[in-house]
Amino acid sequence: MSNLQEASDLENLVRVSARRFQESPFIERTRRPEFIRGVYAGRYFPIHIGEDEIEFYWRLRQKALLFDTPEKPVEIKGPDAEAFLNHVLARDVAKMAPGRGYYAIACTPQGGVFMDGVMFRFDQETFWYVQADGPFETWLMANSGGFDVTISDPGVRVLQIQGPASMDIMHAATGGAIDDTLKYFRAGFYDFAGQRLYVSRTGFTNELGYEIYAGPETDHLALWDHITACGAPHGMEFSSCRAMTLRRIEGGILGNLTDMDTSMTPFEAGLGPFIDMDKGDFIGRTALVGKDQRTCLFGATCVSATPSAGSQILDGDLVVGRITAGVPSPTLQLGIGYVVFAKPGNWVGRTLQMRLPDGTSHDVQIVTLPFFDREKNLVRGIDRTIPSIPA
Repeated sequence: MSNLQEASDLENLVRVSARRFQESPFIERTRRPEFIRGVYAGRYFPIHIGEDEIEFYWRLRQKALLFDTPEKPVEIKGPDAEAFLNHVLARDVAKMAPGRGYYAIACTPQGGVFMDGVMFRFDQETFWYVQADGPFETWLMANSGGFDVTISDPGVRVLQIQGPASMDIMHAATGGAIDDTLKYFRAGFYDFAGQRLYVSRTGFTNELGYEIYAGPETDHLALWDHITACGAPHGMEFSSCRAMTLRRIEGGILGNLTDMDTSMTPFEAGLGPFIDMDKGDFIGRTALVGKDQRTCLFGATCVSATPSAGSQILDGDLVVGRITAGVPSPTLQLGIGYVVFAKPGNWVGRTLQMRLPDGTSHDVQIVTLPFFDREKNLVRGIDRTIPSIPA
């Protein structure tokens, strides 16, 4: 099952019982008459609140946006936590220091991508894995035999503050404690008007940003009011995920179950740098030994149309790939999307045909990811330039 978040999803709606999935503890501050919600990792999240997505995109790129996100932290704790995570994940957990975040992938025994997420280490025996969409907590439990670990849901909801003003907002919200000494993919505990919360300098936009982890003991509405009060002087607004989706695709961030799944190896998804084949055995390693390590997932740009999920990519009369997700890029002023090819090849730099679901055909250029800022200077805070809106 994919987790599509394209513009057409706003018209493809069904009614779902409110009891079936986890409600956000911030709902009393985020509810809108135009509210449309999706489900991700068993949680409701806003995919539209009636906003102009392009206007909010530029607010994200020029100021800041506040997102109530559905990503789900899972706690892994116990004497064997490090050894267990080294067994189920392809990253070398033993190298992690407390306060460090790692992007980490879990593979199936057949070498496919089962889950991706960000892992944090608190101490020798305590970790959080902030998972993407999918039943990862159950997967961990099913593979925990023989390990002295406890796997649990800490009941944490994650807020993201993303955009060039995010550092100033977090500086104000923590009484000056957060500044540029908290580096990319680092984390720690900070005080928010009397509430001590875990914060990481991460996000889902490839813009400068932070994530705040609010557990069940948090006064969620007080936290929300404090953050929004600190963000107001900097032009921060609450947003649905639509502006985030535009920016995450521009930034080359992949969505689990949408852009990659168990049918793809991490190498095919272009995630080989996050697979530590030399660390010893892990689930999926045997299947990955000897696999072709070339990438099959690239970017596609189109001047005449916006790529959409399910579109076919043709080389002459031969279908060679498919689009997994596509959006208009406000910065590049053209349509962009991810294309997965059936096999590796010299695809980058080529002009191919894209056949949309409506039957129309358009030229597309195949490019490497991300679509711009390939050195990640924005998310690392090296480039603090405020972009201008194209004429």
